[in-house]
Amino acid sequence: MIEASHALKPEWKMSTTLCNRIHRSSLHNLISNLPPQQDESTIANLVLKSDSHYLTSLLQNHQIQWTPDLVNRVLKRLWNHGPKALQFFKSLDRHPSYAHSADAFDHAIDVAARMRDYKTVWTLVDRMRTFRVGPNPKTFAIITERYVAAGKPDRAVKIFLSMHHHGCPQDLNSFNTILDVLCKSKRVEKAYSLLKVFRGRFRADTVSYNIIANGFCLIKRTPKAMEILKEMVERGLNPDLTTYNIMLKGFFRAGQIKEAWEFFLQMKKRKCEIDVVTYTTVVHGFGVAGEVSKARKVFDEMIGEGVLPSVATYNALIQILCKKDSVENAIVVFEEMLKKGYVPNLTTYNVVIRGLCHAGKMDRAIEYMDRMKEDDCEPNVQTYNLVIRYYCDAGEIEKGLELFEKMGGGDCLPNLDTYNILISAMFVRKKSDDLLMAGKLLIEMVNKGFLPRKLTFNRILDGLLLTGNQGFAREILRLQSKCGRLPRHFRL
Repeated sequence: MIEASHALKPEWKMSTTLCNRIHRSSLHNLISNLPPQQDESTIANLVLKSDSHYLTSLLQNHQIQWTPDLVNRVLKRLWNHGPKALQFFKSLDRHPSYAHSADAFDHAIDVAARMRDYKTVWTLVDRMRTFRVGPNPKTFAIITERYVAAGKPDRAVKIFLSMHHHGCPQDLNSFNTILDVLCKSKRVEKAYSLLKVFRGRFRADTVSYNIIANGFCLIKRTPKAMEILKEMVERGLNPDLTTYNIMLKGFFRAGQIKEAWEFFLQMKKRKCEIDVVTYTTVVHGFGVAGEVSKARKVFDEMIGEGVLPSVATYNALIQILCKKDSVENAIVVFEEMLKKGYVPNLTTYNVVIRGLCHAGKMDRAIEYMDRMKEDDCEPNVQTYNLVIRYYCDAGEIEKGLELFEKMGGGDCLPNLDTYNILISAMFVRKKSDDLLMAGKLLIEMVNKGFLPRKLTFNRILDGLLLTGNQGFAREILRLQSKCGRLPRHFRL
């Protein structure tokens, strides 16, 4: 997966024509052996190994029965290789028997926006309109979320206000979406200002006020959240169970354990229809605060009250046992969950694997990764990242790199966090080879559409210079300039 031109020895080089012939021959073999169920993993692997010109003719000429569902599944597989995902999308652009769906456009727009390729984003939006498949409110939710994540909240608000110019009128749902995007990025004050300006026009509802209350809870301003609750009632809107669950979680998040418990008791006293989300919030809240026995007591009480735990409730209990008690007790609960007929999800496995890694039981963590596959619950990028991180923290960097190499086959591509974890690990031993590897990882991540932080570039440049790798440092400096992250004063 790691490639660098300077790593090739002269005797290994072949003619470009011969390499292309071998490459195309292997791709022909790969695509001719595609299984009848049209496995998205095999197709994603084909895309990863193909150049753009050859891929277009390959995908258009082969008798694959392209459907919106298959295309979406492949795009999801290619999610963490932005340029390849967009290349695949473009390759099917003028297919004789397939036309992109709104979902496929939304996937491509999300990838382009994540890469901050805004020109491509708006070209795709215009094409959606041309082909009469959008854009729709979901499209604009994706775009505004990406602009906010890129530190452009004002631009996101302007995009929301201009939706109608793209044939997608704003409504209450899209208004609530922009409020939610702002609040989840901890820009609740901006969201609240927007609510006050437009609540009349969009007829703000309980959901609108719940979003704002949650926004203040996320930044631990529970008194302000309670004010929002009061304002909501004064405007003739009735709080619902979601409102109360937001406040309950807010108290726990702010470390106000006493207030959270009193609020929970008030909910019971007022005959609120307390649900599994309420109990899960209390179990998790007490556990995070270190009150494991109280969390377990509430877990047992909910069953007595006729509220059955969900998988999320078990996940919460397993997580707090891993963090505040012992991973062995967490695994007892995991096995108990299975005996009762619950099907563990990705979060369940990731929590258990993290607990085992934290306890230094890496071999058992790998066993649980294998067990996931047996249970049709494939490890995701978070699973790989946490195991790679713990391997690197334990000084077993080679094992972390082995796991990283396994991610390159199309099933689970590495993301920005994966690269940052490994690059940081390369500085621990202060070896020249490790710093060269850090540089190669940096080049690979940029080629996959990820934008490294300026600090990452500078750290690698410093390391390469200190270890006498000036030539490679110049290559990294050119890459930094291309990415628009060139420092004002840097001489080699």
